[in-house]
Amino acid sequence: MDLKILHEITPLGEHDFMYVADRHKKEFTYPIHCHEKMELNFVGGCAGCRRIVGDSSEVLGDYDLVLITSPNLEHVWEQYQCKSEDIHEITIQFYIPFEDDKLPFRTNPYQPIFRMMQRAKRGLAFPMQAILQVYHLLTDLSRDRDSFYAVQRFFDILYELSKFDNARELSSTAFAKVDVESDSRRVLKVKGFIDEHYQEELRLAQLADMVGMAPTAFSRFFRQRTGKSLAEYIVDIRLGHAARRLIDTTESVSEVCYHCGFNTLSNFNRLFRKRKGCSPTEFREKYYKTRVIV
Repeated sequence: MDLKILHEITPLGEHDFMYVADRHKKEFTYPIHCHEKMELNFVGGCAGCRRIVGDSSEVLGDYDLVLITSPNLEHVWEQYQCKSEDIHEITIQFYIPFEDDKLPFRTNPYQPIFRMMQRAKRGLAFPMQAILQVYHLLTDLSRDRDSFYAVQRFFDILYELSKFDNARELSSTAFAKVDVESDSRRVLKVKGFIDEHYQEELRLAQLADMVGMAPTAFSRFFRQRTGKSLAEYIVDIRLGHAARRLIDTTESVSEVCYHCGFNTLSNFNRLFRKRKGCSPTEFREKYYKTRVIV
């Protein structure tokens, strides 16, 4: 398959910490892309535009703020139904080795930021309260000519954002290719098994038995720990893998359907449209409509 996703080369040099672009424009023209650097992206005056991060697709209101820390997670802000004549976009690309045990980002003062960066591997969308909290810091950052104070200001932004536990993960774990996490060893064990065997038939009794619980008790326990029923979680994992295969392979929609553990094509199409807001074919076309290689 020809590569359909633009792999962006960021302007950051070997010894640069971050790059800030503050611009006003009339339309979104950049194609769907990915890059190795992390990114915090603010957009204002964007009502009606469509944001795609991984296998998440949403039509936006007036403001949007998203953090992406996973390398090569595809994303784009598309014009779609946006009629604004003044779109304000502030893009910060940066690199923080937050998973390196030898660096201070794993110490206690940085734990809120560390946890947020882990969640942002799937793309993290912040609520309006968070945007209002950091907007003035973002606009000041683009005007700061002192690199030391600019970095300090950026960490202030990250810390303020880390206080918002109601920020939403966007892409599914399967599509973003990130490891599942849980504070429960039993839930983590079941999630790991599901991720390895999502193509097979999975039964509640089988999974409950793995962790030594009765099916009814485990079903209740799983929902309390994850916020989803077991069936919903399995469907989400299968759809994440299906979305990934729609992008990464030339398999037909029916081949993807059965490869990912769905029993019927009609059920796969129905669930995909319900979760993703479009058909599998439309989802694939969103990624393939722009073919750019850099």
